[in-house]
Amino acid sequence: MRFFTQDQVSAHNCEADLWLSFLGKVCDVTPLVDQHKGDALLLPMVESAGQDVSSWFDPETRDVRKYVDPVTNCVRYYTPRGRFLHIPPAGPRSDWTTDVSEPWWRDERYQVGRLSAKTRWIRVINTLTSQEQRLQVCSEETMAEILERYLHYNSHACSYTWKHNGVSLDMRRTLSENNVPDHDHELQHLRLDRDLFTPAVLLHFNDDLTES
Repeated sequence: MRFFTQDQVSAHNCEADLWLSFLGKVCDVTPLVDQHKGDALLLPMVESAGQDVSSWFDPETRDVRKYVDPVTNCVRYYTPRGRFLHIPPAGPRSDWTTDVSEPWWRDERYQVGRLSAKTRWIRVINTLTSQEQRLQVCSEETMAEILERYLHYNSHACSYTWKHNGVSLDMRRTLSENNVPDHDHELQHLRLDRDLFTPAVLLHFNDDLTES
């Protein structure tokens, strides 16, 4: 399953293109917005478009957080920003449909991938042209998936051998599995600018230019 950075999720931040992340999931709920256009229950979701809404959910049950209503002593969903789609009302109502088979936060049809637990920056340096590109990548991604990100900057990236410290990288493995270090934690502890210590991956041309 594909991994996304929070910056990628944040780019989908309007009613016509609405993504939400929570508990590691990334969901595209744009079809729900289209289906329920004008419904007031969409407001909390639209206001949070492109954001992480993990605070809405219980990490143990993976359901919306609940609490005991001090007035009725009944268990209710905890929605401080207001009820949202598929949350039942506090009491009986004639305009509430109960035929929702699966709430959107459990429906796998809306999940488009996973939110990266840790993103990192690398410098991709083309040794043929001396072009350098900084890339934010997901620590869970293989080198092949990172290559796909880099294709935006160089459509012939498949014609290069990717190396770090003179060693060819296994494109089926992640950066860490290829011994490309991630020193973000140490740099933060030492209060050093991580931009000055971003690891470099060198691209060496293979003389077999691929098609664009």
